[in-house]
Amino acid sequence: MDLNSRLFDSIRIKPSCDEPKAAADTACEAPGCTNPGLYRAPKGRKAEGQYYRFCMDHVRAYNASYNYFDGMNDAAVQAFQKDALIGHRPTWAMGVNRTADAKPEQEAGRDWAYVDPLGILRANGVGEKGRRAKPEEPERPRRSAAVRKALDVLGLDDTADTAAIKAQYKTLVKRFHPDANGGDRSFEERLRDIIRAHDVLRAAGMC
Repeated sequence: MDLNSRLFDSIRIKPSCDEPKAAADTACEAPGCTNPGLYRAPKGRKAEGQYYRFCMDHVRAYNASYNYFDGMNDAAVQAFQKDALIGHRPTWAMGVNRTADAKPEQEAGRDWAYVDPLGILRANGVGEKGRRAKPEEPERPRRSAAVRKALDVLGLDDTADTAAIKAQYKTLVKRFHPDANGGDRSFEERLRDIIRAHDVLRAAGMC
């Protein structure tokens, strides 16, 4: 880009509503110049957002000699350009534990890698290293195939105890006995299965 080009001098951002009036009332800031300061020129590093007001001739001369990095050595310029790639925001290497700088009150009672002052993650069951803790399942006793089948006939699972088996057996016998169904014997086969299943469980010492 030719910094001495007339097109370069004419590039301006869209002025605010009160800018044209302010520019017309401001004289060129170049020493000895009385022309209107219609054109803005940035003041430079450490004065971002601040501008001089120049006439066309002086803004052209100012732009030709403008250097944002004036006063910075090569190392500082390279560091600035490198930081500009990430918007001058702080970054950290992958795997770095940022919680090392946490306050002592945040560290108290915390044995994992994330700062959770409200205890939200811990309340949701998230365990160490961000893994969700699995709920503990009751230990299921080992049953034979015949016992498991008998429990299934009674509508029970492997965790059923003696009291549950007796109560379920009594309930099913009352439900399917012909006397409870007006003498209807259509449930006799179902009743026989229930009695056989109860006998299997009693032989296994479960009732």
